[in-house]
Amino acid sequence: MEIKIYTAKNCGYCAKIKELLNRVDLEYTEYRYGENLDPEVFKAIFPGVSSYPQITVDDVAIEGGLTGAVRYFVERGMIS
Repeated sequence: MEIKIYTAKNCGYCAKIKELLNRVDLEYTEYRYGENLDPEVFKAIFPGVSSYPQITVDDVAIEGGLTGAVRYFVERGMIS
């Protein structure tokens, strides 16, 4: 499973998703706005979305940011 998280500087919710993934030992790749994230690539993956964090699992966008990611991982038994 390949998890990618798209974050922004000084984003509290972004820090929370990284903390959660680290606690349950799920590896991820982080793409940060203004550093290694091309805004056009972000818009192509998440059309109409302008908030962070956003997450993909195996290149499928998980809707709902932090809340959506937590729901996704709980429903699949990856976190409790």
